[in-house]
Amino acid sequence: MRPVARINASRLFSTAATRRAAQPFFAQEPSAPSVQTAIPGPKNQAAAKDLLEVFDIRSLNLLADYEKSIGNYIVDLDGNTYLDVYAQIASIPVGYNNPHLAAAATSPEMVRALIDRPALGNFPSADWSHILRTGLLKAAPKGMNQVFTALAGSDANETAYKAAFMYRRQQERGGSEVDFTEEEMQSVMVNQGPGSPQMSVLSFKSGFHGRLFGSLSTTRSKPIHKLDIPAFDWPAAPFPSLKYPLEEHAKENAEEEQRCLQETERIIKEFHNPVAAVVVEPIQSEGGDNHASPAFFQGLRDITKRNNVLFIVDEVQTGVGATGKLWAHDHWNLSTPPDMVTFSKKAQAAGYYYNNPALRPNKPYRQFNTWLGDPARAILFRAIYEEIQSKNLVENTALTGDYLYNGLETLAKKYPQAIQNLRGKGQGTFIAWDSPNRDEFLAKAKTVGVNIGGSGVSAVRLRPMLIFQKHHADLLLEKLETLISA
Repeated sequence: MRPVARINASRLFSTAATRRAAQPFFAQEPSAPSVQTAIPGPKNQAAAKDLLEVFDIRSLNLLADYEKSIGNYIVDLDGNTYLDVYAQIASIPVGYNNPHLAAAATSPEMVRALIDRPALGNFPSADWSHILRTGLLKAAPKGMNQVFTALAGSDANETAYKAAFMYRRQQERGGSEVDFTEEEMQSVMVNQGPGSPQMSVLSFKSGFHGRLFGSLSTTRSKPIHKLDIPAFDWPAAPFPSLKYPLEEHAKENAEEEQRCLQETERIIKEFHNPVAAVVVEPIQSEGGDNHASPAFFQGLRDITKRNNVLFIVDEVQTGVGATGKLWAHDHWNLSTPPDMVTFSKKAQAAGYYYNNPALRPNKPYRQFNTWLGDPARAILFRAIYEEIQSKNLVENTALTGDYLYNGLETLAKKYPQAIQNLRGKGQGTFIAWDSPNRDEFLAKAKTVGVNIGGSGVSAVRLRPMLIFQKHHADLLLEKLETLISA
């Protein structure tokens, strides 16, 4: 791509001396990326060939040396060191080889959780309440005081859906005290009503909520995720398609959001399988980093309340500080909290938060599996949250995000064809833009020492860790400018 006018990076961004003067969270981090071989290098190629014999590697990005990776930097088998702004698909929160997490991982408490992993529903450890109260519940979204732990993001959403369906049927029966009828118990064994009712969860076009059966039926991002898999007959509402910059299209965007809200309420009222819950991402991540305003989500909350439909916010990718708030829905100033908030990724644990006791099923074993999550992961999350609190990492992400966005905005003005529809202003480091040659751009980024990801068809998405600082942003901006102007 030919440059319009090459940016003088030494003037626009901080100099190397300024970067060295910054106070890093990881003192042992490299000062900059380093690429020593072709990408992939010979050792990576040989290891990939060996792995292919026993494991499907068609989605392989790179084979990493996690012993040498540190902080914001991931190292491959050939010694190439990349500034990692993809962070294991947004799931590494506080850096590779974080010493505080290492201490938690080698504690006697962790050893017990790993070697005597309990079936939590039947045999929780005596300290399970303490582990939850000092970690997951300490970080709970406002208005929520209970948690159901799960194994992964898809599982978190599936169990939240189950809770919504059971809650809805309990309401229809007249309360949790009313028992099941004989007809319900007989019909459910042949997958028929009334025991197996025709209900639904409404999701949004381009949304992503996981790859298990129930969660996959609410995923609408790419056909490849869903092909050949039987799906539930559940509805999809339009998600706002906003125009950027937002401040230049305020009227059009408000009209678009209102159109989507009206259509959502129409579907809830008219869809042939009654809607028990609405699930939405604060930012549609896999679907292309699609945003909506707080007013849109406030409208959704109002719609769900007046139609007696539960409101589930999927914070699997946005949660735990990535948007400059601990939970992305904190940006919305809702009149009442969501009914459930699902989480995973940066939490290194999974599940959903809630408050209403009626969301607990009326009988045991209805919301159940052997593990019900993993106490080892809950212990790790507690250490992650301690790091976040002690180092003010949510505030750091908000400030670094503003700084990075401003730098990208400057690049976008110089190279409007290369950086299109820049989005994520005021959303921490949860930033994206559209690239006309996205896949080629992602591949070339590695050649200058940047590991970066994509979403949707054309979006480049940034998912740096919470320890990403301004000197890292300077490096990233310089590398991006090099790529764009090459």
